[in-house]
Amino acid sequence: MTRTLTVDSLIVREFPDRLTMASHAAAHVAEIIARKCAAQNEVRVIFACAPSQTEFFAALVSHPIEWANVTVFHMDEYLGLSADHPQSFRAYLREHLLRHISVPRAVHLLAGDADPSEECARYAALLAARPVDLVCLGIGENGHLAFNDPPVADFDDPDCIKVVALDSACREQQVHDGCFSSVGAVPTHALTMTIPALLRARHLSVVVPGERKAQAVHDALFGPVATHCPASILRTHPNSVIHLDAAAGRFIST
Repeated sequence: MTRTLTVDSLIVREFPDRLTMASHAAAHVAEIIARKCAAQNEVRVIFACAPSQTEFFAALVSHPIEWANVTVFHMDEYLGLSADHPQSFRAYLREHLLRHISVPRAVHLLAGDADPSEECARYAALLAARPVDLVCLGIGENGHLAFNDPPVADFDDPDCIKVVALDSACREQQVHDGCFSSVGAVPTHALTMTIPALLRARHLSVVVPGERKAQAVHDALFGPVATHCPASILRTHPNSVIHLDAAAGRFIST
């Protein structure tokens, strides 16, 4: 059974399980891309790279998307990790998306092992070249969007890309997700797109599975729009949809 509600401007769709959620989210994203491909030469899409997105990617690559018209970005990267490091988000994107699809129009990868200030400027310029059509993102256990954890999230951030320190809850999540063996192994800093940069996209599609995300989902939907739960800002975007499984939506009242 699917449950749908609207909170401010945010459409919330809850599905009974993770695979059903992923299938519907992928169909939603594929429909947006197809509509944009029919109307313009280039469709610019930013993807989150995390285990919470794995089923979504598996469903998305089954759709007949005109990838030759799509320019691909991703939204964050650990500082200091090389492109071939197994826990880098560049490696994740290659494994779960890029190797399964035809060659996109362009792929712009955020280099965590480059000079940070130069990389922030380079990636910001790429993003600013044309409007972004779609961001496919998740919500962290602490309510973060990309790596905008509560201590560093800024709804009026003047930057597009910045270096951030990861808070303890964020680093613990990377262990919960099986990405690292211990908190000590998780990098302490990352490059991330900022919240205003994410919200400038024309459409947002959010995929949030799992019980560990339930409190963050509740706070994002029903708490104040404030940086102590950065995901709460999603309620202000005019074209945003959040896809949940039942575990992530367990604190939503019927």
